[in-house]
Order: sequence, then C-alpha cells, then structure tokens
Amino acid sequence: MAYIDGFVLAVPTAKKDEYRRLATSAATLFKEFGATRQVEAWGDDVPEGKVTDFKRSVKANNDETIVFSWLEYPDRATRDAANKKMRDDPRMKDMGEMPFDGQRMIVAGFTPINDSGVAPKAGYIDGCVTPVPADNKDAYLEMADKHATILKEYGATRTVDAWGDDVPDGKVTDYKGAVQATSDEKIVYSWIEWPSKEARDEGWKKAMEDPRMKGIKMPFDGKRVIYGGFAPILDQ
Repeated sequence: MAYIDGFVLAVPTAKKDEYRRLATSAATLFKEFGATRQVEAWGDDVPEGKVTDFKRSVKANNDETIVFSWLEYPDRATRDAANKKMRDDPRMKDMGEMPFDGQRMIVAGFTPINDSGVAPKAGYIDGCVTPVPADNKDAYLEMADKHATILKEYGATRTVDAWGDDVPDGKVTDYKGAVQATSDEKIVYSWIEWPSKEARDEGWKKAMEDPRMKGIKMPFDGKRVIYGGFAPILDQ
C-alpha cells in the first residue's frame, strides 16, 4: 500500500443494511479500478469530546452512526485514475441514491508514513484523525513507531499512520474543520487493527499500564484529536 483515501461520514442508523449493500456493490468497482482493499467500519465506541469529536466532524444527528472507512491503493496515480473512472462509469450512477448525506461526508488522500504490515482481516478498528504541525512530521513518526511496537506486543495486528496529501476544503464539512487545524498543521489519518473488541480493550489496558507509554511525548495538541472504536461491516 502506498496511498489511502480516508472517509468519515454519518449514516442513519436505521439504514445500516442499505449502506452495507451499497458499499459491497461499490467495492467490486473500486477493485476493478485498482483499489487493493476497502474497509467500512461502523461506529461502536465513539465518545463525545470537549473540543472536537467524530460526531461533530460530520455534524451527525442523534439518529446517525459514524462510519470510518478507507480505500487502499498501490500509488497515488492509481487512486487518481480510479476516482476519474468512478465519476465517469455509468454503473456508479446506477447504484441509486446514497443512504446518507454526501455533503457532510469528509474525504481526503493520504500518504502512509507508518505501516506495520499486512494482517488478517480486522475484527475491530480504532480510528483516529490528528492535526500535526508540519514541522513535527519526524517527531510524529518516531512516536507512531514506538506506539506501534507496544500495541502490537499487546495484541494489535496492524497500525497505520498516513500524512495528509490531498486534503480539500469542503463547503459543509472537511478534515481541517473536524480537528480545528491551523494553517501550519497537517491532517494525519490513522487506524489500529485488532482481532476483536475484547482484544482491543485488553490491549489498551495493558499498553496504558506500560511505563514505556508514559515516556512518549505527543508532538501535537491532543485536545483536538478525534478518535473512536469501530466494528467492520465490510473488508475486502
């Protein structure tokens, strides 16, 4: 994997099955266009924050659930070509109306800077969006490497951190607004894969008790990070 399209959206909770059917149909085309993996993860443990959170990032209503999803590509050129094909292919239009408000969906392209490798399909996912000062990229990568080492010791199967590359401004919502990013900050889209929610809960408990975690400094404003736990509903 060398490029990622990362998405966050709000889907009416009652339309979960409808959304999954649409995503499954779209996955066939995305693979045809060059994507190597598509993951759709349904919000399960998505806390409200004091400054920012996933729900505010897409202006979610009380009857909506957050979906954290991504497409993996071998490179940006393949991703750019795929996006053009998606817009032009009549089969995309034939899928009908989207079961969510597309104006509030946020999407951007990211370049992986930390990827601990291929893993079995995840049973649970921690998703995160972080504003990082551009000058702190190396410090963030050092922190991410340390976190990955510890979390994989305690059960995580894969960790990925991706640096904002093609992050557009939106009319209603966007990644920058989601984490109140300043002009000198980059958006980092990241996730941790676990075999199950139970493994994730136990893994984090052990990690937070590990003295190595306490010694790791965060090179960003942790109060503006948005994060949550998600249960995969599609992974192919």
